[in-house]
Parts: sequence; C-alpha cells; structure tokens
Amino acid sequence: MKPKPPAKRTLGRRELIDLPAFGLVGVEAKVDTGAYTSALHCTDIHVETNAEKGPLLRVRLLDPGHPAFDGQPLTFAAFGLRDIRSSNGEVQERYVIRAVVQLFGENFETDFSLSNRSDMRYPVLLGRSLLRQGRFVVDVARRNLSAKAQARRRQAKK
Repeated sequence: MKPKPPAKRTLGRRELIDLPAFGLVGVEAKVDTGAYTSALHCTDIHVETNAEKGPLLRVRLLDPGHPAFDGQPLTFAAFGLRDIRSSNGEVQERYVIRAVVQLFGENFETDFSLSNRSDMRYPVLLGRSLLRQGRFVVDVARRNLSAKAQARRRQAKK
C-alpha cells in the first residue's frame, strides 16, 4: 500500500510570516503563484571581498519605516546570482540566498531573491517553489491563515 501524501494546507493571498534567522516575526508577505522564486526586500545590496572568507554579500533588510527595521547589515557567505523575470517581463540579475520561512509553526527552507521592493506594498513575496515544497494551496479570498492557525494552537494549549 502506497503511503498517503501529506495533507495540503491553505494559505491566503497575504500571510504573516516569520523569518527566524533574521529575528523577524509577523512580516506581511504576498503569496504570488505567478512568481517562481520568493523575494525579500533589501537595500544597500553589495558584495565585498574578504581575504579570509572570500566574497561576502552585504544587505540591509526592510526600510526604516518598517516596524521590524533595525538598520543592521546582514552578511551572507553563501549566495548565488540568478536571472529573475519580473511581473512586467523584465529580466534582472539578482542575488539569491537560502533562508527559512515559518508558516503554520513549521520551517521551510527556500530561495529568496534580494531586491529593492520599496515601491511594492509588501516587503516579502512567496513564490511557487515554496508553495510546492509545503504542499500549499492558495485561497485568494482569505488572509493570514497561518497566523490564525498558530493563534488557535496557542489558545488550545492554555
């Protein structure tokens, strides 16, 4: 008998996510089934050469107006460079990192392209590669299903 695949979970069109490696909790993200790679808003994106460690990617997450902004630069030794096609069809070369996103109290490691999303409404975009990995379906009429499920779980434990 074939093992039953894990149940699919439903995400809304917008979700509050956690990015534990960056100390970010409750960051609003847009779920975008049209995007393959997830995206994370960063500024001051540049590569520095370190004699001992090799090339290091330095970025600042979010904007000063965001409640979770701390202004501290983050450094990544493991990163790549990839061509990413935007929603308007334009191809941009962007740095890509792997990071953990937390949904429904579970950790999912996925690729994030780093770009300046200051002209976008949401600092994080969740793409198809993450949605497939977590076996998620999207209900565009709903929002914040992961955060609501977490709150119910916390309430039930009390």
